[in-house]
Amino acid sequence: MATTKTHNLKEWDTLHNNGPFPLKKLYITELEGDGNMPDKIDRFNDAANEIRRLIKETKDANQGFRAYGSAWSMNHIASHKDRMHYNGFMNIHIPIIPENCHTNSNFDASNLFLFECGTTIKRVSEVLSAHGKSLKTTGASNGQTIAGCISTGVHGSAFQVGAVQDYVVGLNLIIGPNPNDVVYLERHTQPALNDAFAKKISAKIIRNDHLFNAALVGLGGFGFVHGIVIEAEPRFLLKRYVKKINKDVVLKLADTLDFKNSTFKIPEETTADGFGITPYHYKVFINQYSKEPEYVIELMYKKPFKTDYKDPFPIIKQSLYRDLIHLFTKLAEKLPKSIPWLVKQLRKTIMPTVDDELTGTLPEIFWDAPYQGPAFACSVGVDHKDSSKALKLLADLTNNEGPIPGIFAMRFVKQTKATLGFTKFPVTCMLEIDGVLWKKTRKIMSLTEYSKRIIEVLKQNNIPFTIHWGKNSDWSFPGLVNHMYGADSVNTWNSYRKALLGDEMMEMFSNDFLHDTGLAKKDMTMDDTDENLIASL
Repeated sequence: MATTKTHNLKEWDTLHNNGPFPLKKLYITELEGDGNMPDKIDRFNDAANEIRRLIKETKDANQGFRAYGSAWSMNHIASHKDRMHYNGFMNIHIPIIPENCHTNSNFDASNLFLFECGTTIKRVSEVLSAHGKSLKTTGASNGQTIAGCISTGVHGSAFQVGAVQDYVVGLNLIIGPNPNDVVYLERHTQPALNDAFAKKISAKIIRNDHLFNAALVGLGGFGFVHGIVIEAEPRFLLKRYVKKINKDVVLKLADTLDFKNSTFKIPEETTADGFGITPYHYKVFINQYSKEPEYVIELMYKKPFKTDYKDPFPIIKQSLYRDLIHLFTKLAEKLPKSIPWLVKQLRKTIMPTVDDELTGTLPEIFWDAPYQGPAFACSVGVDHKDSSKALKLLADLTNNEGPIPGIFAMRFVKQTKATLGFTKFPVTCMLEIDGVLWKKTRKIMSLTEYSKRIIEVLKQNNIPFTIHWGKNSDWSFPGLVNHMYGADSVNTWNSYRKALLGDEMMEMFSNDFLHDTGLAKKDMTMDDTDENLIASL
């Protein structure tokens, strides 16, 4: 049977030292060995029984419960002051075969896989590669767990694909201590698994687009996300280019995404009649303190998979373009521990020499995270049509009211269907400010103050925006979530959460983050009875 070690603690911290946060108990569950329990479904269900036991133990103690994976979120979204569960040893994977697919499914069974919550993106990619498959997109690196990625909406920079949650087709949730509290959830308009297979891993099957979209980016508030069914695709290659081009051209591309008619073209990436090809990925690196006339951009173009491509790792391992935090901290390592002096150096040219071109698979290019020390990241989403305007406003804020020990980047992501997914615009430009954590001084505002000013500046200039759920912000800013998503979307998310969990479990799976953002409330208006709201459709 799965076994759990319990540690009595006083505090818990994130990977990037954004805490510490208070904690009473930490649970760490390990699966039964496959030698004793060779069937994966049996081990999966055995783990579910252990989680239900821990939920009951927590309920009996009248405390709260929250699961976490790699602790990559840079705020308190993953923390709970009472009890937390580490998912990292829960990593079963099960390929879906045609006999397990729903009669009305339009998915190719060979692309469907069930992954347990603690499986890292790196491990997911290894499993898929062994089957000749690939994820459609990932974040900038691969250390997050699959459940953590979808719970906070981790995005890549694939503006024709979407964020990680957008290729999830099924969710296995544990919403309470009882046997019938294990639920399999998917869209009624896009069913994936048939009842016979879904009942092997759940006691209740719910097919409901609205509930699924609400739970998809659930912020840890829809229960324990135990299993995730994803749709992969056949392996492909990405050809990456890093270029320096004129700022005006870069910003026009950001606002229009019109690569076809842009004055900037890569000769190898044009059509026969000379038009530019739209890339898979477009990212802009921005040192807001520099007066240079050019920005560094990274473009990737999707190519058919083949085996005879040059090993990309010699370049990737040396590439400072993989991770903007890494770029900044590499500079910081060489400089005195004085933020004002460091920012002064930022006003000089710090961007490295443009990299060579390279070709690799998605997991090869979006590889291991190179930096794991104290760091901050503020990330706001705007409609890409507002990207240059929003960048100027936030760069001016940083220059005029800062300085801040970090630099900017832009990435572009296709719209999500998740009710509270922050990639909510037709194409969302993610404006990211990454750097090293600092302490407030007489001359430098605090991170909380800076985060608050970001919100105020965007509101004052009437630019609709969202904020990455896993990044630093002033999450207690009054009315923030309603302003970003609208009262109707927030009420929808809360209504489906209440209908699925009920008041008691809603409270157990709430934490300070949900209370700070106003998402833990129970007194929302219900448009239907709980039972009808979440009925299979």
